[in-house]
Amino acid sequence: MQYRKLSKNMPPVSTLGFGCMRFYRQDGSLDLMSNEKPVDAQLAGKLMDKALDMGVNYFDTAYTYLGGMSEKLVGNHFKDRRSEIFIATKLPVWKAKEKTDYHKFIDEQLDRLQTDYIDYYLVHSLTGATWNNALKLDIFDFLDEIKASGKVRSIGFSFHDLYKHFEPILYAYPWDFCQIQLNYLDTEYQAGLKGMEKAHEKGMGVISMEPLLGGKLAVGLPKKAEEIVQKAQPKRTPAEWALRWVWNFPQIATLLSGMNTMEQVVENCTVADHALPLSMNKDELEIIDQLKTFFDERIMVHCAACAYCMPCPSGVAIPKLFTLYNEAHRFDDTGSQHRQYNALPEDQKASACIACKACEEKCPHHLPIASLMEELKEYFEKDQ
Repeated sequence: MQYRKLSKNMPPVSTLGFGCMRFYRQDGSLDLMSNEKPVDAQLAGKLMDKALDMGVNYFDTAYTYLGGMSEKLVGNHFKDRRSEIFIATKLPVWKAKEKTDYHKFIDEQLDRLQTDYIDYYLVHSLTGATWNNALKLDIFDFLDEIKASGKVRSIGFSFHDLYKHFEPILYAYPWDFCQIQLNYLDTEYQAGLKGMEKAHEKGMGVISMEPLLGGKLAVGLPKKAEEIVQKAQPKRTPAEWALRWVWNFPQIATLLSGMNTMEQVVENCTVADHALPLSMNKDELEIIDQLKTFFDERIMVHCAACAYCMPCPSGVAIPKLFTLYNEAHRFDDTGSQHRQYNALPEDQKASACIACKACEEKCPHHLPIASLMEELKEYFEKDQ
């Protein structure tokens, strides 16, 4: 296992971090947020033990994962091996209504985790809106207090919004590290490579989440993408190509993988043993470029998700719908995207568009949004 520094005043962490959000339920289902079905704790424990035995020392959870059961599972499983691991968890800042809520959350988390300190504590899922709310509730005072008290050892944030909101958050506080979405398709999505560089310049550690894009870059690739991988040298699985690309950046301290099978744990840990920074040669990076080009050419709507078109007078979730449409075509994943579309409220669907074109006047890319909504309506709703 390789190890890199994530926080200046902390020991190195394993370059592979265990994301504790994708554990199977006892009935074999995969439900990331509900607390209605019990988690298969026996299987989860075996997976975490195997990862620890293979060198993983960074385990990432959050207040909301598995409906609150993830923190409890991690805490119970490692209560007798606490000193062997680093625990990362997250403050659900969007749930706070008043300042005292922050303290209620962290005290509850310490209890769930059966520990008196958290190694890496993140302000969770920051967007422009949630950050503004956090500022109103004096988030800086809280962060200073929990670090001074010893409840947390290192403080960071995870980011989930447009880049324009990233730098104001980045420079607002002396963060130790940050967590951003980064994979070979999402180089300009949210914080992207630019955000990685800015955080590194500031002396912060950087964590990559979604290195496999929720598994889409690992299994079930479209036929053409599979052919690119099969012809590539050296022989590697799609997952290994994607993971190695992230690890190739020396700015990345660790990446998170939500492993839920023993095969995934063994493969990912084995790759992590050898994936050094700046180790991919020109030919190997060309394979990644071929894959990226293939997927990019399948994008149907070149929407930057800037949200200048919002709010829609009728309530249509314009950027969300374009994302579903693009993902369905990029990955031949019509079933999953249709299910997500059908789960939306009726006023957010394409059929709610009244073609007022108010959005088109504000779109910096001059997309013909009204006509595209007709296209999306035909694609997602024709069989309803």
